[in-house]
Amino acid sequence: MMPWSDFWLFVVACVLLVLTPGPNLLYLISRTLCQGRAAGVVSLAGTTTGFLVHIVAAALGLSVVFVTIPVLFDVVRWAGAAYLLYLAWDAVRPQGSGGLFARRDLPGVPRWTLYRTGILTSILNPKVALFYLALFPQFVDPARGSVLLQSLFLGAVQIAIAVVGDLMFVLAAAQAARWLADRPLWTAAQRWVQAGVFAAIAAKLALDARR
Repeated sequence: MMPWSDFWLFVVACVLLVLTPGPNLLYLISRTLCQGRAAGVVSLAGTTTGFLVHIVAAALGLSVVFVTIPVLFDVVRWAGAAYLLYLAWDAVRPQGSGGLFARRDLPGVPRWTLYRTGILTSILNPKVALFYLALFPQFVDPARGSVLLQSLFLGAVQIAIAVVGDLMFVLAAAQAARWLADRPLWTAAQRWVQAGVFAAIAAKLALDARR
C-alpha cells in the first residue's frame, strides 16, 4: 500500500500536468471551439485512449525504448508532426474534409474520425511516454508488491484526474463556442483557426528536443 503522503504528492503532480498546456489540451480546446461540446467530448475520449496505451506501455516497461533507442523517439516525434501538418492542410484545402472544422456541419462528422484523431494525437506525442517513464518509478516500490499493478494503479489515478481536468476545459471552451457561433467573422475563420492549432502543435513536436 502506497503511503498517503506519496499518494497525495502523486495527485499534485498529476494536477499540475493537467494545468500545463500541451498538445492534447490545445487540440481539445480547438476542436471544441470550432465544432462544439460534443466534438470536444468525443475527442477527449480519443486522447484518453491514447493515454491508456502509453500507461500500459510504461507499466510493461516498453517505454524504455525511447531512452535506449534515441532514433525511435525522433521517428515517433516526426511522424506525429507530419500527421498534424496533414490535418492542418486538410482543414483548409478546397477538396478537404472541411465539414470536420465547421461547427454547423457537426452532425455529419463521423464520431469515429474525431475519436481516432484524438487517439493518434495522444499516441504520437512521445513525451507522454517519457513522462510516465520518469514519474512512475518515483512512486513504485517493489517491496509493496507487484510493480505492474502499482504502475497500473498510478496510471488509473492519473487518467481519472486528466479526464476531469480536460473535461472542465472542454466545457469552458463549449461556452465560448456558443458565444462565437453568432459571430460571422468567427464562422469564416474556423477552419484557419483549427489549421493553425494543428500546425502549431506539429511545430512544437518537431522542434521540441528530448529532455
